Amino acid sequence: MSYFSQQDCDVRLEWGPNAIAQLGPEADCIIIIDVMSFSTCVSIACDRQAVIYPFQWKDHRALEYAASIGVESANIDRRFTGQGFSLSPVSISSLPTGHRLVLPSPNGSALTFQAKALSAKVFSANLRNLHATAKACENFQRILLVPAGEKWPDGSLRPAIEDLIAAGGIISHWQHKRLSPEAQIALASYQQSAQRQHQPLRECSSAVELIERGFAEDVQLCCEQDISSLACYLQGDCFVGI
Repeated sequence: MSYFSQQDCDVRLEWGPNAIAQLGPEADCIIIIDVMSFSTCVSIACDRQAVIYPFQWKDHRALEYAASIGVESANIDRRFTGQGFSLSPVSISSLPTGHRLVLPSPNGSALTFQAKALSAKVFSANLRNLHATAKACENFQRILLVPAGEKWPDGSLRPAIEDLIAAGGIISHWQHKRLSPEAQIALASYQQSAQRQHQPLRECSSAVELIERGFAEDVQLCCEQDISSLACYLQGDCFVGI
């Protein structure tokens, strides 16, 4: 299916697992973007010099995997502060320096597992480290950005605008690269959001869901921009800050 490859462009963008399956084999660098909340958790952990092991299943297998490598597993359900670590960025904010944590996620983690089987370098990105990610990846020739999106109850992909906007924020730092039409639309989305002081990020469906579930502080953390100087790089089986 070469007509979906965006192969004439330096910067390519496509959604979810099929992006990695169809475009990943031709990429030198894959950037996975799951703003609410996997990628934000990874970034906060890296800033704390902690290490995140992604894991694609949020069930007993996460606990078994963590035990097999001798590290702690986050709770498989989002929890409030004081109830252990989970996909809540607020909970990750209290990770001790150097801590190692398995973080299950059906979106960002699952895509990471899929991407690490390829030859491309893999990064996790979010709004906190747009510039750091762009700088770390700028010298790769073929860059694939993968907005993770969310899942509908039936398991199908729900495109998430926060991931598209963050992808555009990374792209905005590359002035001389050839952008695919898909990447151009992401850039335009970021620019339009910026004109509104990024209010759409705080009003999108993913944010509304978290706020209504009592995780407004998580939304605030996920919407912070360019406060981290570290890109999040998959080194072996875990993400580290570089």
